[in-house]
Amino acid sequence: MTRVAMISLHTSPLAQPGAGDSGGMNVYVREVGSALAQAGVDVTTYTRRTCADTDPEVLVEPGHRVIHLPAGPCHLPKEALPDVLDEFGDGLAAHIAAGEPIDVIHANYWLSGIAGHRLKHELDVPLVSTFHTLARVKAEGGDPESSWRELAEHHIVSCSDAICVSCDAEEEQFRSVFGNPVGRLEIVPPAVEHAFFAPGTRAGARSAIELPPNLPVVLFVGRMQPLKGPDLAIRALDASRCSDAVLVMIGGASGSEGDAEMARSHDLVDELGLHDRVVFVEPQPHHILSTYYRAADVVVVPSRSESFGLVALEAAACGIPVVAARVGGLRSLVDDGRTGVLVDGRDPSAFAAALDSIIQHPARADTMGAAASVKARRFTWAFTAARLRRLYADLSSRDRVLC
Repeated sequence: MTRVAMISLHTSPLAQPGAGDSGGMNVYVREVGSALAQAGVDVTTYTRRTCADTDPEVLVEPGHRVIHLPAGPCHLPKEALPDVLDEFGDGLAAHIAAGEPIDVIHANYWLSGIAGHRLKHELDVPLVSTFHTLARVKAEGGDPESSWRELAEHHIVSCSDAICVSCDAEEEQFRSVFGNPVGRLEIVPPAVEHAFFAPGTRAGARSAIELPPNLPVVLFVGRMQPLKGPDLAIRALDASRCSDAVLVMIGGASGSEGDAEMARSHDLVDELGLHDRVVFVEPQPHHILSTYYRAADVVVVPSRSESFGLVALEAAACGIPVVAARVGGLRSLVDDGRTGVLVDGRDPSAFAAALDSIIQHPARADTMGAAASVKARRFTWAFTAARLRRLYADLSSRDRVLC
């Protein structure tokens, strides 16, 4: 049996996505770990303990467990996590040494990659890295990161035996920053849990979550941070010709600017006089979030950058068309004019026009939603796990990348 040490240092796969540092990556790590376990791979996911009363070990399902390692104070901002990397790495190495030998390390995000880099050399096992976001790409989208992170990413790339990207667009981004890596570059797409995210009746969904039955509903799902563009979603609603449309915004404050961004969003609603048309909702668990998707006429994803764009895929799986920024993985997920609309630039009026083109033409919206649902069926966690399982097996018989 292949044994994998999955590292998700800065955020637990068990955390509620949509607030703090929890988002699409949490869903990815949790679902991939469980799908691998169902495929016969033994997965242990290591994360930093962020709550004193958290159980040290949580069994997600047979073959997939999560280990919470102490490293620094429980409540520690993301920006301070580099200071506890050595402590986390010590705990990680000790826990692995006390158990069965592992066959591969799979690091998620650059902080995990630093820990994985160290562990690769100590244990002489292959390192797989999934970055999820890249510092250079975020900076190009207006969200600059530290030069220390950029340097760390280069070191991780130079030592990784394989690097996973989610789609062709992310592969292009990766090569534009790093060129051709020494290790393998593999496209391993994330997926969606179709048991939760599937088409359903809009009327029933709206009744369940108490949304108006006859008004157009635009849905925004994402953490409240500048990268996700909540301000653009609000301004697009204001510019829309559909004066009765309601914008539902699901998400919580995230990152160092999260509280400020949440306050800015509320202030912007006040400034534009949209109190009766914008509804703020706390992050929701998946079984409820899917109901919000089904209740919407259209989902808006105005991110500055997205390596993949899980929200767009979840909406598509529910049969809802998406209006998205033409960036990153959203270019692969949304077929412009067929399953939704891609918008160039950051002009609220352009996003408004795209939203109107769907809301004001229900037949077109239905056709787009049906096509989106069909496309989304190709994305399953079982397929993702199969790709990773094959990759892990291939790496075990190859020479390590030297650095």
